[in-house]
Amino acid sequence: MFPYSTERFTKEQEDLLSLYVTDTSGPVFALVNLDEAVKGALFARYSRSSKSLRRLFLDEFAGDLTTSPDNASVAHVGAGRALQLYDRVFSEYGDDSVAQLGGVHLACEQASNILTKLLERGRIMSYLEQSTRYIPYDSRLTNGRYRYYRDPAVLASALGAAYVAGMDSAFEGYHKLIPIVQAFLAKKYPNTSGESDVAHRRALKAKALDLLRGLLPAGSLSNVGIYGSGQAYEKLVLRLRSSALPEANHYAELILEQLRKVIPSFLTRLDRPDRGGRWQAYIEDTRKRTMDEVAKMSGSLPATVIQNGVGDAVGPTVRLVDFDPSGEEKVIEAIIFESSTISYEEAREMAMAMDTASRASLIDVYAGNRENRRHKPGRAFEATSYTFEIVSDYGAFRDLQRHRLLTIEWQQLSPELGYDVPEEIDEAGLRREYIDIVERSKALYLTMSEEFPVQAPYALPLASKIRYVMGLNAREAMHLIELRSMPQGHESYRNVSLQMHDLIRDVAGHRALADAMSFVHRDTPALPRMSAECRAVASRSKTSTT
Repeated sequence: MFPYSTERFTKEQEDLLSLYVTDTSGPVFALVNLDEAVKGALFARYSRSSKSLRRLFLDEFAGDLTTSPDNASVAHVGAGRALQLYDRVFSEYGDDSVAQLGGVHLACEQASNILTKLLERGRIMSYLEQSTRYIPYDSRLTNGRYRYYRDPAVLASALGAAYVAGMDSAFEGYHKLIPIVQAFLAKKYPNTSGESDVAHRRALKAKALDLLRGLLPAGSLSNVGIYGSGQAYEKLVLRLRSSALPEANHYAELILEQLRKVIPSFLTRLDRPDRGGRWQAYIEDTRKRTMDEVAKMSGSLPATVIQNGVGDAVGPTVRLVDFDPSGEEKVIEAIIFESSTISYEEAREMAMAMDTASRASLIDVYAGNRENRRHKPGRAFEATSYTFEIVSDYGAFRDLQRHRLLTIEWQQLSPELGYDVPEEIDEAGLRREYIDIVERSKALYLTMSEEFPVQAPYALPLASKIRYVMGLNAREAMHLIELRSMPQGHESYRNVSLQMHDLIRDVAGHRALADAMSFVHRDTPALPRMSAECRAVASRSKTSTT
């Protein structure tokens, strides 16, 4: 028996609706062939109407639709009509909720690795970033130049020639070492298992790029795919406009120019002095005053101490700087509360009365029989949190920063914390070559740092260490640690995730929560990408024969 009422439409109405909804009768359907302004305004109006969405569309929107000469299948309401709808909706229903109702897929290309961290700062957006692990960065752009950001102010200065020469040198060194490292790895890891030769070659290449990505400058260009709502893009543009990085300021206008072609009505506040203007001024003023106050409190900011050569600590270091000793008890309280009808105070009393073994047993039951890392326990695991201070290479930070359900703050990249040389680079007899490339990049940074302190980090290699803090609850810690400890992950961020797991278990003493993270991988295969490449080859072979 079909338990839902079916609304009746005329044949003409059904024909019209079929162009814009995926189902004209069922209770669930998607909107298609409508621009984002129409979708947003329609959903906003929907929240204050007793009509069904299809009836509301027919009664209040369909009569105003026009099609674009460039895309006749997509219906619009015209710029003027869209603005009128949004003005009315903003005043009646509140603008922030409406600004969440339309989204855009945006391609952001030729952005420096420094800029990508600003692009990926927002929590309520989705990102995919070009990999430095599987794609060699020695290929040149269509204009024949290496793939790094060329800041106009730097190029126009007396340091312009030195910047280009230094950055080119880093890329040339990276390019020269790729075949040498691949040959070393092929000799060290011959394909004796009978696996696919294609998969073996790809796994060797991926490992070589892993070992050498630390030589790439932070100014290397990347591509980022973003999906977000109008509200999220509004915040992104404000963040970029307010940044001290000139590249970010310029990129903000490039993004805004393209978004105005798709969701112009969502972005009108950015141009208003009393809204966007005030927001931007607030962000800029707050940042400057905070920096001044911190400098005043400490007398003066400590001078940067540049280390000579390789950093003192090998690999990343992770410290658990804040946690709740009674965190597991609070998770138990949350589990009892959501699974019963008692008050939270009563749940707390029950949790306090339980012994360690009983608590561990309940957490184990709550985590359940997890068949893979995507099986996550419920939100009771969000009842306790951890704060980690991490010093790792910039490449590892680059990958970890994209986790959005956490709080992450980082310091400006500098040579202060040193860098490491991968063990297998040593083994291949390439330590001197590796260090020479890093030291030349560091020298370029020092040359630039006085005149261009904000742009100077472009010159530093991804091997340079950076200090950052990550705050996250136990549920997100499970996701991050299990994902980033996977065998095919980069050694640097795998090391970070495993140290985090150890600290939760041994320093916080949250053994039951640490044990619930049952898909933490501690074994490292010789060629981390081999299994994945074999699966990819098998999948392609199967597809080609069907």
